[in-house]
Amino acid sequence: MTFRPYLLRYAIIAMLTLIISGCELVDWKAKHDKDALSDAGYQEHFLPLKEGGTIKYWVGGSGEPLLLLHGFGGTAISTWKNEMLALNQHYQIIAPDLPWFGDSYSEGTPNLTTQTEAVWQILDALDIEQVNVAGISYGGFVTYNMMTKPERVKKGVIIASPGPLFSDDDLADLCVRAGVDQPENLFVPENQQEVRRLFEHVFVEPKKMPDFVAEQIYDSYFSPYKNEKRLLIQSLNVDRDRISHYPPAQLPPSLLIWGDSDQIFPLKNGISLSQYMNSAIIVIPNTGHGVTNEQPETVTKLLKSYIG
Repeated sequence: MTFRPYLLRYAIIAMLTLIISGCELVDWKAKHDKDALSDAGYQEHFLPLKEGGTIKYWVGGSGEPLLLLHGFGGTAISTWKNEMLALNQHYQIIAPDLPWFGDSYSEGTPNLTTQTEAVWQILDALDIEQVNVAGISYGGFVTYNMMTKPERVKKGVIIASPGPLFSDDDLADLCVRAGVDQPENLFVPENQQEVRRLFEHVFVEPKKMPDFVAEQIYDSYFSPYKNEKRLLIQSLNVDRDRISHYPPAQLPPSLLIWGDSDQIFPLKNGISLSQYMNSAIIVIPNTGHGVTNEQPETVTKLLKSYIG
């Protein structure tokens, strides 16, 4: 078998093109995911917020409404794409980029209340009076906050998020595990090395990424609105104390989903929240904090079973 010289030349050109355009690889992936959602019937919407700013959200499918809320640093697509493509056959899916993430921005105060009120504005614009909601990590805090209006939430699913049951000692232990002085130093990376550090604590199997990919992830997902993101983390203690005053017995029905190897909010936090809320908890083996990315098929099945 003879290897033709022109094939080698094309291969070399393709490799050089990939290296030169490597810094655009993450953007290409995001565009590819957007195209996949559009092909599945999803539509992108931008809603002006009452307090100033704009929130982006995706809507697709039909049936009972199901709201999907992403975690800190993520977006609707980066967190929920696989689930969105599977669940829109059964539900009307609403998946926003929360303010200061992705393509959303608010002129309100960076805290849990502003995030939650922005989501209510989406549902009001869609004339959705009652919704099922699932949120992971920071999106789980928004989910819990929404559930304090039980007349508007039919069922809640909280994934890897402790609600009001994380203590200052829990945060101190997290800082020790991550080797940082403050939680915001973990969740708001300042460079590609710190992006890697965050990913090492989010996923069971660390994501291997070249320098140019880590740099592009930083530029796309963490560099914008860094001050607001840090304030969101710093204000969580106040938000925790506020939502802790709501009687858990008055919350709507809920399900908890947790990875057994979560390094951000360990499983003990999930068990405590399960007892506090009198909710079932599903523990997924060999799974870290990034449950929706690590186990999308399992999460899809659990949501269909519980919501349906």
